Amino acid sequence: MKIVGLITEYNPFHNGHLHHIREALRIAGADTAIVVMSGDYVQRGVPAIMPKRLRAEMALKCGAAAVFELPVCYATGSAEYFAMGAVSLLDRLGIVDSLCFGSECNNLGVLSRIADLLLSEPGEYRVLLKKHLRGGLSYPAARMRAISEYLCDPDISSIVSDPNNILGIEYLKALKRLNSPIRPFTIQRAGAHYHDRELSGDHLSSASAIRSLLAYSGSALQTDHTGGTFEDSSFSGILNELEDQVPSCCLELLKDYHRVSYPVYQNDFSIILKYKLLNKRPEHLLRYMDVSEELANRICSRLDNYFNYKQFCDLLKTREITQTRVNRSLLHIMLGIKKSDESEYINSGFHYYARLLGCRKDKEKLLSYISTKSMLPLLARLSADSSLPAAGQKMLRNDILASNLYASVVTDKYKTAYQNEYRQRIIKV
Repeated sequence: MKIVGLITEYNPFHNGHLHHIREALRIAGADTAIVVMSGDYVQRGVPAIMPKRLRAEMALKCGAAAVFELPVCYATGSAEYFAMGAVSLLDRLGIVDSLCFGSECNNLGVLSRIADLLLSEPGEYRVLLKKHLRGGLSYPAARMRAISEYLCDPDISSIVSDPNNILGIEYLKALKRLNSPIRPFTIQRAGAHYHDRELSGDHLSSASAIRSLLAYSGSALQTDHTGGTFEDSSFSGILNELEDQVPSCCLELLKDYHRVSYPVYQNDFSIILKYKLLNKRPEHLLRYMDVSEELANRICSRLDNYFNYKQFCDLLKTREITQTRVNRSLLHIMLGIKKSDESEYINSGFHYYARLLGCRKDKEKLLSYISTKSMLPLLARLSADSSLPAAGQKMLRNDILASNLYASVVTDKYKTAYQNEYRQRIIKV
């Protein structure tokens, strides 16, 4: 059996994701696809618009054989940390033959060349990077400029500025670092650009555009505007607009769970974050992932001007500190994800378990295959008694806390029954 791995967020699932699954199976010559997916929080440092199990169910109904949860410390990390966490999980499952990812450039050779440069970091490149950092550029912008100048190719700057290319480079770096036998493939990102906020006429809109439209579905419960120029409309009108943008089975789930478990926004967590920041000094904040000394000082000096989560993020960003870096830093503070944890996990091999969110009933034999090949224990149900090592138990506790916090926000917002993570069952479709 040939298996292709996909690294995803599905925030939410749309036609482009269905295209990715089908093309990955075809290009890799695979019999089935398994997915590593972010849980209730995503890599740009915000909560997912809908719960992880709802997104996993969409993926399973659209052809994924199984969905595994990426631990929250990786799911909310930098592109490098996100990629290393996801690729190492696929690698340690022991059954994945290939990895297929979308990219704007669709050129594996160019992406691999950049990955090799970033892995070796020759002296001349480091000099260029430091020069641009001293010039006041953010790290991503400085890195982009340094890569382009070192490779003497002005076209490179556009490649390393596109989000899917950036992640693709990090996936390739991770495969090389791990000396993994997994073979990489890339496919052309189809349809709208990653950041496009308007629905596309070719039925391949971005997740950003779909989230923008769903932002108008909250009505009185709305706590976030994410851009776009949509007219106010009823939810039935919104579903009509999405009819050609998401698979029909996903549209049904969007209808069934609207104002039951989604939409969820950054500002729904405003009071929780402020509680975590109160009475904190800069030295306390430096313990958390992605928090620099400059940002820690800005957080503490501007806390009196905190009105809500999103507004505070906007207040903190600077030319040197990007919006995404601020988002991730505040999320790590709220969820208690520390730099010391990151170091411990990296030094221990990144993973201690493979958390299964769901699988297709016609692919259940795959789970037995994984259990015989995987270097990690397969977690389908949680138990209070764990045979995991201490670091693994800590990672799992962080995952459970993050999920229970998200579930608590959903319960409070929509007055639905609270479901503790320990009582959740795997999804089967």
